[in-house]
Amino acid sequence: MLASLEAMALVLVAGAWRGSLAAADGKSQKAPETVEVSIIDDVFTLQWNGSQESVGNVTYSADYATSEMDNWIKLPGCQHITGSKCDFFPLINFYEEIKFRVRAEEENSTSSWYYVDPFIPFQKARLGPPEVRLEAEDKAVIIYLFRPGKRDGTSIWDMDALSFEFSLVFWENSSHGEEQEIKTNFYISKMYDLSTETTYCLKAKARLSWKVSAYSPVYCINTTAEHKLLPPENVTFGARNQSYVLTWEYRDVNVTFRAQWLHAFSKLTPWDNSNEWKQIPNCENVRTTYCVFPQSVFQKKEYYFRVQASDGNDTSFWSKEKAVQTEMYSTILPPVVSMKSTNDSLHVFVKAPKKQFDTFTYEIILWENASHTERKLVSKRSDIIIPGLKPLTPYCIKARVLLQDKWNKTSVFSAVVCEKTKPGAAASIPWVIPVIVILLLAVIAFCVMKLLWKCFNYVFFPVFKPPCSIEHFSEQPFGNLLLSTSEEQTEKCFIIENTQSVIIVEEPEETDEDYRKYSSQSSQDSGNYSNEDESLGNQISEALLQLKPQALSCPGELVLGLSSLGLHSS
Repeated sequence: MLASLEAMALVLVAGAWRGSLAAADGKSQKAPETVEVSIIDDVFTLQWNGSQESVGNVTYSADYATSEMDNWIKLPGCQHITGSKCDFFPLINFYEEIKFRVRAEEENSTSSWYYVDPFIPFQKARLGPPEVRLEAEDKAVIIYLFRPGKRDGTSIWDMDALSFEFSLVFWENSSHGEEQEIKTNFYISKMYDLSTETTYCLKAKARLSWKVSAYSPVYCINTTAEHKLLPPENVTFGARNQSYVLTWEYRDVNVTFRAQWLHAFSKLTPWDNSNEWKQIPNCENVRTTYCVFPQSVFQKKEYYFRVQASDGNDTSFWSKEKAVQTEMYSTILPPVVSMKSTNDSLHVFVKAPKKQFDTFTYEIILWENASHTERKLVSKRSDIIIPGLKPLTPYCIKARVLLQDKWNKTSVFSAVVCEKTKPGAAASIPWVIPVIVILLLAVIAFCVMKLLWKCFNYVFFPVFKPPCSIEHFSEQPFGNLLLSTSEEQTEKCFIIENTQSVIIVEEPEETDEDYRKYSSQSSQDSGNYSNEDESLGNQISEALLQLKPQALSCPGELVLGLSSLGLHSS
């Protein structure tokens, strides 16, 4: 029995130790359930369902960690909370993933952690309604809008402050008032053409990408009584040469005017831009209903302009603001055109005087100088070849710049430039053929003349060398052998008188008739002496027959021949 009591006491003690150990380990409390995180603008709310609704001393604590953290950090504003939710604003990157955990605590015992699935705060956050402030004039209401969230530089919407869009619902607070819905990206707007001393109301909501807020509370305001000095009306903007011209209408001529401008970008900023309006040069205290100022004052951007009338110390409200995109009014200077002809085409060069815009398109008008038919070409290239033109024909061109944007602006046409095309390949053939024919005829004529000249020289001025047998007669000219002379030239020959002597006679050599006479005389003489010594004559005849094929050319040869035969002259 005692043993049984001791064993039971031991079990109770052991159970109590395990309970205190469990409490010390934080496992004696039940963890919270259905933990949720909601974000509206810059307010983070962590909410849960506890198993024990603030019974006794039960509290709740939360930790958080980001993807860049290795340890959990206690969540400020959510430590030892007696209720079932807590609001906080963690100083974290709102585009970075974050996770939370919550547990219940009671004195020294804690529950297990309840883990919230990680999420990105910016994606989970919802938009709250914008804030609105109204300011009244006699016939207008100025609307100041403020984006949701904090405005101290730590808001979750700071990175998107310029991307907000607002929807305004505006109406006259009367039974027959109709609602006007207006969408704007500006933080300051103005409603014009209202009635004096009338109540108008407005509500607004904000939009950021796919996020849309609820409508704000309704704001109302009364317009004032009509102001004594009316504002200028119908403000217009234009360009003249290299200047801008701002004009307006006003009934009273005994007032002065001033005009101001504002960057359109300033209307997108979430702060008051009233002090950012600037005075336009040459547009202060003017008495005319216009002012002129240089284009160089403004870049090619969007601006707002307004005009105010003054009469001494009394000033009017500002006119309606005129939105102007100055690029629309900037002057495009005409291009400079030049060209040169190549056969049956023209090579056109178009150059803008200065780089006013990023891209240019050129419109070129071409026409034949003797015709009024025009041909239009459009090109983005500054050098263009126009083929298929008539050879040796003057053509004229002019060009202008086209700015293919939403305004479709153009420059004036350039000065007219004319150029005559060169002859084409087909046109040059008629000139080539006569030249070739003339050259061929000249060559042929030269060859014929050269041949005739050779023949003439050959006949009248021979160049051959006389035989050596008559070289000793060179003192006597042989230049005109075909013409007869009064004196015949003779050649000395030997006539055999007897065996001991030879008689020299002269023999004509010009004509065949004289030769025949000589031959007959020789034969007769030979016959007269043949009776005296017939045998000697026979010997001489034989000697002459032997010498005949050798063409006796001189007396020396004959004597030499006779000597070789044993005959001697006397």
